[in-house]
Amino acid sequence: MGVDYYNILKVDKNATDDDLKKSYRKLAMKWHPDKNPNNKKEAEAKFKQISEAYEVLSDPQKRMVYDQHGEEGLKDIPPPGNGPASGFNPRNAEDIFAEFFGSSPFGFGSMRFQSEGPGIYGGFGGGDNMFRTYSEGKQMPKKTPAVESKLPCSLEELYSGSTRKMKISRTIDANGRPVTETDILTIEVKPGWKKGTKITFPDKGNQQPNQLAADLVFVIDEKPHDLYTRDGNDLIVSQRLSLVEAIGGTTVTVNTLDGRSLSVPVTDIVSPGYELLVPKEGMPIAKEPGNKGDLKIRFEVKFPTRLTLEQQAGLKRALGG
Repeated sequence: MGVDYYNILKVDKNATDDDLKKSYRKLAMKWHPDKNPNNKKEAEAKFKQISEAYEVLSDPQKRMVYDQHGEEGLKDIPPPGNGPASGFNPRNAEDIFAEFFGSSPFGFGSMRFQSEGPGIYGGFGGGDNMFRTYSEGKQMPKKTPAVESKLPCSLEELYSGSTRKMKISRTIDANGRPVTETDILTIEVKPGWKKGTKITFPDKGNQQPNQLAADLVFVIDEKPHDLYTRDGNDLIVSQRLSLVEAIGGTTVTVNTLDGRSLSVPVTDIVSPGYELLVPKEGMPIAKEPGNKGDLKIRFEVKFPTRLTLEQQAGLKRALGG
């Protein structure tokens, strides 16, 4: 997997957001370069690693991609702001630190150490050096509220995955003057994603004067399908049978979402409510690469509208009536 972000943050793979925040606070305070003047180079490297690990694991989309594909998978995630056209570009470590502690000390000399007492952050023990800021009154710029848009996807796209390119137009604040700019966003729809999955593009939305640009959020929506209905990771399909097929057995053919023709033998008597389960022919499971849900075939039995006397007598003999 390359870099082990869980190990860097000293949390397990089931860590909650609170676990991540607590661990980040503790480790960032310990390894901030201003707090390690005698081994600043090592501290800077560790501080950046801790910040990068927190950024990835605290973002649901990045964490899911990292869990599935490791550090390499993050290269497909669009970078924030004006980063390179491709490849994961972590935010500045000091920006993340400032979000937690109110002001970034690095490079401004605005913090000193206090060796006694809990400091303004508290909770880490009185014996440990604490940061205290002299710019507590400085307000971080507010962020324009995120903009959410639906991204309708066919069941085929959610089965096989797809690449979607979106042209966006947004308004940004250029020194107090609104400017319109356009951009092309690439969305990698992963196999197995469900309705409600969110893809966030940081700072790609509109920007109000004196505020940070809004995040642009796309929410996966699922288009209705002519043949299939989705039930979690399972797929449900209906098939019509004649009464003879329902009683005497048959083979049904189902066209899969990836274009295969699936022949399924029906050997049981199809009674009302009968459902035939075909293992591993459902939707891909996003968090379990290579694994799929099941296919459930439900039957509608077509009864004859009329029977001749001879047919009625034949049925009675065959069924023992």
